[in-house]
Amino acid sequence: MSLTSNEIAGQPAAWTRAAADGARASLPAAGASMLLLGCGTSAFVAHAMARLRDAAGQGPTDWCYASELPVGRRYEHLLAISRSGTTTEILQALDADVAKGAKLACVTAVPGTPVPDRCDQVVALSYADESSIVQTRFPTTTLVHWRAALGEDLGGVIEDGRTALAAPLPVDVTAYDHFVFLGRGWTVGLADEAALKMRECAQAWSESYPALDYRHGPIAVAGPTTLVVSLGGVDAGLLDEVRATTGATVVDEPLDPLARLITCQRLAVAAAEAKHLDVDRPRNLTRSVILSPLEESR
Repeated sequence: MSLTSNEIAGQPAAWTRAAADGARASLPAAGASMLLLGCGTSAFVAHAMARLRDAAGQGPTDWCYASELPVGRRYEHLLAISRSGTTTEILQALDADVAKGAKLACVTAVPGTPVPDRCDQVVALSYADESSIVQTRFPTTTLVHWRAALGEDLGGVIEDGRTALAAPLPVDVTAYDHFVFLGRGWTVGLADEAALKMRECAQAWSESYPALDYRHGPIAVAGPTTLVVSLGGVDAGLLDEVRATTGATVVDEPLDPLARLITCQRLAVAAAEAKHLDVDRPRNLTRSVILSPLEESR
């Protein structure tokens, strides 16, 4: 079994610990302004976290890619997400104008690295760290911790995660050459992450959209070899329309969005294995992106 598959399987155990830790965590005061940022997978997690805080009525919350910072804005709190704690763009963001005057915090799997060393508060999820280049366990555990800190009871979510791991995959992934992932609200970030996993692991044609926007153009390329997966919150009528209009296969599991993401991770691994790809070491990727001084200056 691959490292990635082992880490996917380890999510419910990590979630159980994160739910307990998150329930004891302190968050910025309700009403405080906040910016969440990351790169790649961590940016999608930041998107989901920001939408969850907004929905909980905790205050104005923005998110961004660490390389694409808001201009001319100030926040009371800035939270960076970095599994490795070494990503160059995040370190640059912590020194940027947008961070001035903000209380700096981070979520990382590796404390004692440059990113947490720059921050006032560190959430260390060392038990969710991964050996694989591809992130699976760390991002979902970060979201469980956040949801628990926002006051959610995660017992059912953890059980859904176990269900997603034990169930057969909903489709034979080799029947498809086009993968589409849809979300609403906070699950748009999860849809982006699911599509990224399929690209990283299987070098496959994958896309992600806010569900209602999918009909505004992207649906034109869907067909019988398209698999459309709902990450949660997508209206059943829309999914019926996608089936009827395009002939695509639709997967809409009755599980929590994070458990649905587990299914997407498993689909990505299955697609990679069908192509005899090394899922633990995808081409052109490294565990952390650290720019050279010349690249930083460009």
